[in-house]
Amino acid sequence: MIELISDLGGGKTTFVRGLVQGINSEDRVTSPTFTVSNQYHGSGLTVHHFDFYRLLEPGIMRDEIAEVINDQKNVTIVEWADIVADVLPANRLTVSIRATGEQSRHYTFSGNQKLISQLQ
Repeated sequence: MIELISDLGGGKTTFVRGLVQGINSEDRVTSPTFTVSNQYHGSGLTVHHFDFYRLLEPGIMRDEIAEVINDQKNVTIVEWADIVADVLPANRLTVSIRATGEQSRHYTFSGNQKLISQLQ
C-alpha cells in the first residue's frame, strides 16, 4: 500500500502514471479526484488509485479500500488518506512529494522498519 502526500497539483497523478507504466499497463492514467477511484491493469497486477480529497465521510469507500488492500495482486495507492486512516495498514510506504519548481519535485519515501527491510 502506498500513501501519497502532496499539495494540490503536487504531482501525485504523475507519480501514479509512472508506476502504472512500470507494470506495463497501457491504461490512460487520470486523477480520481471526481471519481474517487480508478483502476489500471498490467503484468498480473491491478493498481487501485483512490483520492479522498472531496469526501467528507468515507462511507462504503472504507470497506472497498479494506478489501483491495488485502489482495496480493493489487497495488493500492491512496491520496488524502486521513479519512480512512483506521483501515490502512501500518506496514505502508508513504511518498511525500514537494514541488521544487514548475517541472521539478522532491520525493521523500518513508515507512515502518518492517517495510523498509522488505524493500532493500
